[in-house]
Amino acid sequence: MKDMLPDNLEHFKRLIKRSLTTLLLISGAMLSGSPSQAQTNTVWLDQLDLSAATQGYGVPKKNKTVDGRAFSIAGRTFERGFGSHAVSMLTVLTEGKARSFSALVGIDDEVKGQKPAAEFVINGDGKQLWSSGVMHLGDAAKPCQVSLEGIKKVELVVNDGGNGDYYDHVEWVDAKFETIGVSTLKTYDPVPSTPYVLTPKPSASPKLTGAKVFGVRPGSPFQHLVTATGSKPMTFTAINLPKELKLDSRTGLITGGALKAGNYTVTIKAKNAKGVAQRILRIKCGDRIALTPPMGWNSWNCFAHQVSADKVKRAAHAMVKSGLIDHGWTYINVDDFWENNRDSKDSSLRGKLRDEAGNIVPNSRFKDMKGLADAIHGMGLKIGLYSSPGPWTCGGCVGSYEHEQQDAEAYARWGFDYLKYDWCSYGNVIDGMPENDPYKVSSLSYRGGDRLNTAIKPFKLMGDLLRKQPRDIVFSVCQYGMSDVWKWGDSVNGNCWRTTNDITDTWTSVKNIALAQDRSAPYAKPGNWNDPDMLVVGQVGWGNTHPSKLKPDEQYLHISLWSLFAAPLLIGCDMEKLDAFTLNLLTNDEVIDIDQDPLGKQATCVQTIGDLRIYVKQLEDGSKAVGFCNFGLEQVDMTYHDLAKLGMKGRLKVRDLWRQKDIGNVDVRSGNLKLKVPAHGVLLYKFLPKV
Repeated sequence: MKDMLPDNLEHFKRLIKRSLTTLLLISGAMLSGSPSQAQTNTVWLDQLDLSAATQGYGVPKKNKTVDGRAFSIAGRTFERGFGSHAVSMLTVLTEGKARSFSALVGIDDEVKGQKPAAEFVINGDGKQLWSSGVMHLGDAAKPCQVSLEGIKKVELVVNDGGNGDYYDHVEWVDAKFETIGVSTLKTYDPVPSTPYVLTPKPSASPKLTGAKVFGVRPGSPFQHLVTATGSKPMTFTAINLPKELKLDSRTGLITGGALKAGNYTVTIKAKNAKGVAQRILRIKCGDRIALTPPMGWNSWNCFAHQVSADKVKRAAHAMVKSGLIDHGWTYINVDDFWENNRDSKDSSLRGKLRDEAGNIVPNSRFKDMKGLADAIHGMGLKIGLYSSPGPWTCGGCVGSYEHEQQDAEAYARWGFDYLKYDWCSYGNVIDGMPENDPYKVSSLSYRGGDRLNTAIKPFKLMGDLLRKQPRDIVFSVCQYGMSDVWKWGDSVNGNCWRTTNDITDTWTSVKNIALAQDRSAPYAKPGNWNDPDMLVVGQVGWGNTHPSKLKPDEQYLHISLWSLFAAPLLIGCDMEKLDAFTLNLLTNDEVIDIDQDPLGKQATCVQTIGDLRIYVKQLEDGSKAVGFCNFGLEQVDMTYHDLAKLGMKGRLKVRDLWRQKDIGNVDVRSGNLKLKVPAHGVLLYKFLPKV
């Protein structure tokens, strides 16, 4: 027996070993589905596709600041991370496969001398998981460590710190996810990027477009272009046109002057090989002009400091060639940098600021201002200009300070039809700041007493001078909504006034501007328009153009809201690079008619349902335009049954304005309306009483 023990023992050991191996394999298989035991990986934030992020300025940067520099927070440098600009959001789909997220956050030192403030927030599946609190320039990078167990969607958000989003250059550095069994994660943008065209092509038959009412002051030169779509050639006729005016039957241009005060009702007809169209044009000769919001183009969002007379003429030619002129687009406006600049290194911007008599001297890019105005007028368009009540414009060119009368007379002598008057360095004048700082905009809020009078004074001065000129000049007051300008803009002879800060081609900018418009709505009326700034569709870029960063649905919402707001519609893109999608946005006559409605009412938000805001605008014909606007990141799919809350009564016909088709009838008392509104998108409907 003893001789047999060693063999049996060895056999027994082998059996135990095999059993243990089998047990371990089984256990491993059972545990492989358990997150707590699976292999973990580190996924760095900068390894992901950051282009899905949205932000308030610039583009998302990998391992660089928003200005393209190396990271530096409170003097400490970092090599990797995500550089952005508030307000920003990056969505990462973790699908329950991430254990944690960690990073250091802060504001970059590259904005030294400014006063940025921002708050970093991490949301998981719609709930806030962490917040940095408000951070400022110079604060040490703040660490965050967040558990993501079971979380499917993470949002890295940066909000402004309560003082606006200027210079909020923010970053997530050394940022990483600890994942479970996966080596990468996906970022996600819930708003689709593929453009789609809704506007039907115009019929070959003639259809009259543009403003239905036109204002002129007694004795002023008269110019108004009758516009129509349809196949060319086309001829125009007018019945009951005042004898002081004449109509060019080939172009539709009405010119003349010296009209007496009064109202004139003119029947306009357009005829081509496919038929005849007619409608009424009301001419009101009296105290008010700009009876519908101005429509046109402005050079700033495209060319900025690179503008020239040649580029302006080319933009005008493009407006004609593209057919935009046939839809009522009228003004070609030259923004800053037609003047000489005091410190530019560009020789074309250097020269005498004013001559010996104090008259302003345009720079070498604009050698013949009257010739430029005549050329634009010759195309059937009108032309605008830019200045500042301060000594310098925003770009450091010479302003109108202490030369207001000379400048107003020059604009009229050259033949300009529009003036944008930009606050800029006037803040220095009233704050006692050095004149050599053209970029300072006073942060004071002028609301009462002497301070309000101080805010009004420079615009009253120029507004009165423009009224004395021998031609009508639309006066656009640009001081960013300070002092509740909508309450006194009419008193300075303003025709439109900016209600907010400058727009950028970002969702955050468009959204924030849109949500701020209700407060000024009661002051909109014919001749007085709240201006939420220019349109940011098409190729924009302030001297270095790129396709608008707004997604297609965001652009539909942008145009819809500005039309509901009865806002001036000023295109800011490169007119020579208009694609089919942008033309679709700018040539829908039924949408434009909402903006140009003669009643002049501004829409307001009447009802809010979650992220859905419903804007209602009363129209002259008794109908209502309604924008179902989705500001959220999820599609709104619902049955709406509260039409009575929107001021509706009886039985109504419902028309989809973007698609230009009737979608059915609805009874306010018992009817329901099916709504499917895309994220950051809109349904723009017109509700007409059904006879």
